[in-house]
Amino acid sequence: MDSFSLHEPLGWRPRILFAIPLLLLIAACGRATSTPPQVTAPVGQTGTFKPGDTTRSVVYAGIERKYVLHIPAGYDAARPTPLVLAFHGIGLNAEEMIRISKLNDQSDKSGFVVVYPNGTGATQSWNGGHCCGEAAQKNVDDVGFTRALIDELAKSINVDLRRVYATGFSNGAIMVYRLGCELSDRLAAIAPVSATQILDDQSVCRPSRNVPVIHFHGTADRLNPYDGGTTAAGFRFVSVKEAMTFWSAKNACPAPQRKESGSIQHDIYAPCANKSAVELYTIVGGEHAWPGGEAVTLQIGKPTTEIYASPLMWEFFTAHPMP
Repeated sequence: MDSFSLHEPLGWRPRILFAIPLLLLIAACGRATSTPPQVTAPVGQTGTFKPGDTTRSVVYAGIERKYVLHIPAGYDAARPTPLVLAFHGIGLNAEEMIRISKLNDQSDKSGFVVVYPNGTGATQSWNGGHCCGEAAQKNVDDVGFTRALIDELAKSINVDLRRVYATGFSNGAIMVYRLGCELSDRLAAIAPVSATQILDDQSVCRPSRNVPVIHFHGTADRLNPYDGGTTAAGFRFVSVKEAMTFWSAKNACPAPQRKESGSIQHDIYAPCANKSAVELYTIVGGEHAWPGGEAVTLQIGKPTTEIYASPLMWEFFTAHPMP
């Protein structure tokens, strides 16, 4: 496979767009050993929640981590409620993830709680293993943070712990794949959008159970190419086909059955072991964007309007609670 300079979106702010080669983000990644984390929640953050968004924080491993919590209309504290964690791309933040995914709309319609954590560092990145940015360079324990965040939310919200799910866009998708590998005891299913894993990270992936996966990706994605590739720093991102082959093998799935409509190819790997599944939505000609949502910027990629990822992934999540 030819080498290429893989890029990630690094900073959408109003009227400002930055882009840098991913090799600059991951060249200095390390595997330093961290001290045992401590979790403390700021005072006054528990109690009755009203529908809508609130910005909250939790201190994990000595770092204050902020997140936006969306409580759906009609939330009933007496009833266990599903939880979806939504991870933004590098250079973005919780508010931008809300905007591009429109998951709040799906939350209100379907009655699940959604939380949008913020990454760390100047570029707000996630440590997906060898990628990306300061989070990977400093070996930030984002897996431990996610586990602690679920625990913290469960103290104040009636979370259905059999129905905790994770989705992410771009660097957030890379993070979600890592969570599928290392947090399979807490996450019922995952839904990565527009990114795969680095091969070195996939090769050490050892989920403790069969993890259902639904993936969305455009074939014309220039920032996280559908066919994968090797960065100038020597890290190889697997292709979407390789990612699906890996997870379908982990879940003991049969060969996929394909449905096609317009520019959408829907591959279904099922039935798989222990009622798991793998599904892939390929957007032929699709760019680096959340299907059916809003663009980060039109320069980065225009979303398809043929499908909408948010209701499709929620339908998948609903069908796959924790065994």
